[in-house]
Amino acid sequence: MFRYLIFVLFAVYASVSSAQELTIGTVTRPPFSMEDEGRQIGFSMDLWQEVAARVGTPYQIRRFDDFRAMLDAVQSGQVDAAIANISITSEREQVMDFSQPIFSAGLQVMIPAKDVNNTSIWRIISSPDIVTAVLLAFGLLFGGGMLMWRFERGRQPYFDLPARDAMFPSFWWALNLVVNGGFEERMPRSAAGRFFGVVLVVSSLFLVSVFVARITSIMTVDAIQSSINNLNDLYGKRIGTVTGSTAADFLDRRDLRHTGYPAPDVMLADFSKGRLDAVVFDAPILAHYANTDGRDLARMAGPVFLRENYGIALPAESDLAEGINQSLLNIREDGTYADIYAKWFGQSDQ
Repeated sequence: MFRYLIFVLFAVYASVSSAQELTIGTVTRPPFSMEDEGRQIGFSMDLWQEVAARVGTPYQIRRFDDFRAMLDAVQSGQVDAAIANISITSEREQVMDFSQPIFSAGLQVMIPAKDVNNTSIWRIISSPDIVTAVLLAFGLLFGGGMLMWRFERGRQPYFDLPARDAMFPSFWWALNLVVNGGFEERMPRSAAGRFFGVVLVVSSLFLVSVFVARITSIMTVDAIQSSINNLNDLYGKRIGTVTGSTAADFLDRRDLRHTGYPAPDVMLADFSKGRLDAVVFDAPILAHYANTDGRDLARMAGPVFLRENYGIALPAESDLAEGINQSLLNIREDGTYADIYAKWFGQSDQ
């Protein structure tokens, strides 16, 4: 009996000692997966630590620089599993397995924090249309003033000046006529001058109305074009997303032209430099950026759309699936999942 007990203990020890160390793939995606001074942190990393502890299998983390490379490693069996913000899609289900969902997410649009009401008076005044209109108005006033000088010269002292000296007084007279109705003591005396004065005053009413309407239309169009409130406002904008992501697939289906980036950090760097009008990507990642590094630079626009679930990716027909799913159920039932969720997102999971 004693020898049999020794044999059983030795077999158990040998089995534990020879337990294969798993290789778990991940990619940097704050707040799901990050590395801080050699420590693996983030929602997904904490969740996997709990899963591994309950499965009872040692593991090592292999961090990839590219999301696609991580998924390829899962498909080819180079890693035993992968965890980060991996969306469960029908296309991916064809080449790999997934655990039950570990996070409910979706896509969202992020825009510059100062996108709304960013129309400045100076930018409107300096627009080509307004500059052209102002120059044209100055030209008409100057031309009208000099024409009046031609009609009134020799008939009243104000206009009794040489052409060079009469340029500004004539322009000033025309400007006051349009703005204030003119000077009563300098009323035109010639028939041609009086007729032209009436034409100038009446036509100025239309010119001022058109000028004001033009400024109003430019402000309205600028406000509409600069503000993004929903997906339909994205057309014609400089959009960024991550190449190969579900967001990129969505934009392609909607015929929304966009710039693809190899990783979110590269995309967010361009966004912070003002090179993008909007970013479409995973809502939790964008929200994390908007609340941390991009607090003064970005804000979320519109609701979450294209709801999707994240899962742990596994090679096809993986033997780990049953143990991982059982552990995930236990983690949800005993409240551990809610604690991890609240740690990284500041609220209970819904």
